[in-house]
Amino acid sequence: MLCIASVALLWHNILCLKYCRKGIVLAVPELISLEDARELVLAHVEAMDVEEVGILDMIGRVAAEDLKSDIDIAPFAHSAMDGFAVRALQVEGAAPDSPVELDVIAEVPAGAWYGGEIGDGECVRIMTGAPLPEAADAVVKYEIVDVVSGDGREGSRVAFAKPATAGDNIRSAGEEAKAGEVIVHAGEVVHSAGIGFLAGCGVTRCKTHRRPTVAIIATGSELVEPTEVPTQGKIRNSNSYALAACAVDAGAVPTVLPISPDDFEGLRAAVVAATADYDFVVTSGGAANGDYDFIKKVVDDAGELLMSTVNMRPGKAQTFGIVNGTPVFGLPGNPAAAYLGFEMIVRPALRKMQGYSHFERPTVKARLTELQKKKDPRRIFNRATLSKDDAGYLVTPAKNQSSGLFGPIQKANCFVVLPEGEARTYEVGEFVDCVLLDIPEEVLL
Repeated sequence: MLCIASVALLWHNILCLKYCRKGIVLAVPELISLEDARELVLAHVEAMDVEEVGILDMIGRVAAEDLKSDIDIAPFAHSAMDGFAVRALQVEGAAPDSPVELDVIAEVPAGAWYGGEIGDGECVRIMTGAPLPEAADAVVKYEIVDVVSGDGREGSRVAFAKPATAGDNIRSAGEEAKAGEVIVHAGEVVHSAGIGFLAGCGVTRCKTHRRPTVAIIATGSELVEPTEVPTQGKIRNSNSYALAACAVDAGAVPTVLPISPDDFEGLRAAVVAATADYDFVVTSGGAANGDYDFIKKVVDDAGELLMSTVNMRPGKAQTFGIVNGTPVFGLPGNPAAAYLGFEMIVRPALRKMQGYSHFERPTVKARLTELQKKKDPRRIFNRATLSKDDAGYLVTPAKNQSSGLFGPIQKANCFVVLPEGEARTYEVGEFVDCVLLDIPEEVLL
């Protein structure tokens, strides 16, 4: 038999929000799962067009084509350390009580070249990165060679107390890449080390998907700009700046547009205008069903409303639709609810638009350090801090879980996830899932 909470949840998933517009009765699923919400949004966005950028602009971005080396890397065999270039047979049988002595006939610093022969009883002083003489097949590091006479450079005599093997301390030509070989594949994320790899392979410009531009519109007649001191009944607009920061973190290019008062026509005009100039529009506030909540009606009136609520807390009210071919997402006004909706649904969409293939933050299991009481049948996301002891991960939820606060999110590094279903208590030491907020989606834990 289904429990009361399960029946309520099932009913919410079936229920449709219905209202009239221009004489037409519309039906939009009222409560869908987070997974379905994410898939719905992802299905309505595509990768942006391709642009060519310099390699320093590729850090953290996705290659839109295969990138190839123009030469062998390394282009020549070279020494992996400071030492002496020899033919391995010359020092065969060398031992501490019977060292092999050789004359140093030349010195090869990095950037120079020695093309002469290395005769019996001879060796060449060589520096790290210098080309290996064609006559040599091994390098013996400087620290294990004794100087018999001179200073160890050209004209000196040195003694080897250990044998060498062909290939010792040599980096072969083409060891890392061959000319014409693909070094970064299309769809691969280029990291800082990859920038150096590309530069060494002669790749100085790359094709990548353009970063999506995002319009950020805060709604609410109570809002004033952060530069203003709020008067009675007013609050500063913090959501726009938090969401713009989230967009930057997701790789997008945000623009904070003017605050839109609680007015249907004004908000409609702002959203429609933004869809003409930006690739994605995000609003905050006015996403519920109150008398002054208009984003749902605006999206439906100006375009196609596809989603209105998601089975999660905070942030049940999540509006999504298409206006003039542009995705429009209406987040709640409460800071934690807006932040959660962006992280869980909007961020994946912005990543897909840039060619990324991973859309979910890594999740780990951790032991609760404090009891958690779940009273709501929705999936709960509590702001928390992950730490570690000898037995594994620990997670400590913030004491204040109010959806109206940014402070606990600033101090948090994860969300504790309490699954959908009946009310229950999660005991200290019980394992829960934790969504990590400071680890890239590409990291698989």
